[in-house]
Amino acid sequence: MSQALPWQQIETVFLDMDGTLLDLHFDNHFWQEHVPLRYAEKHSLGVDAAKTALFPRFRAAEGTIDWYCVDYWSRELDMDISALKREVEHLIQVHPHVAEFLELLNTTGKRVALLTNAHQKVIELKMATTGLAKHFDHLICSHAFQVPKEDPRFWPKLAKADQFDPQTTLFVDDSLPVLRAARNFGIRHLRAVCLPDTRSPRRDTAEFAGIDSFDELLQGLSVSKAAGPSA
Repeated sequence: MSQALPWQQIETVFLDMDGTLLDLHFDNHFWQEHVPLRYAEKHSLGVDAAKTALFPRFRAAEGTIDWYCVDYWSRELDMDISALKREVEHLIQVHPHVAEFLELLNTTGKRVALLTNAHQKVIELKMATTGLAKHFDHLICSHAFQVPKEDPRFWPKLAKADQFDPQTTLFVDDSLPVLRAARNFGIRHLRAVCLPDTRSPRRDTAEFAGIDSFDELLQGLSVSKAAGPSA
């Protein structure tokens, strides 16, 4: 279990979506299995041949805003990626204790924002499926800034558009490159998710304090709520 957060010092909470609040199994299955399957059908290929054709293209886009862009992949692959996501939307699942955490967080008066690289169409699908949107003051999409969260240019752009104090901000994410970019910008309170995909092994969070589940953050948050806002 990670060390307790100083909740009374935290004013803004940024939360990633895929792999953090939601099980990354949906996304991993979608890109590793479902897209290759539909691509194979479209081009009369075997699934393994489709993976051989697709995976290098996916890897080449990693770390860029294109990797996260539904419209980009729809054009590149000549396939309706949004429609394909809806075919497997039953796999979209909220991680354990997330709803409980968000509900308690909403009672504290802290500003809570979703901060995701996911395309706006994906955000809409997943918020409609999970009902989590009501817990957020803002839904922030990195596509509005044309760079993903792991890009060092993202954080100054975000701060200019949406003022917050890095010293009183908590950011929870499952991506180490993203967390490192946030740390380099000056975000003080960082937590890494150890089990983004519940079907995959627990991950090493390197230099970052990790959480296996959001219930690890609840106790300190309860104390923060009981104490009330600081002067």
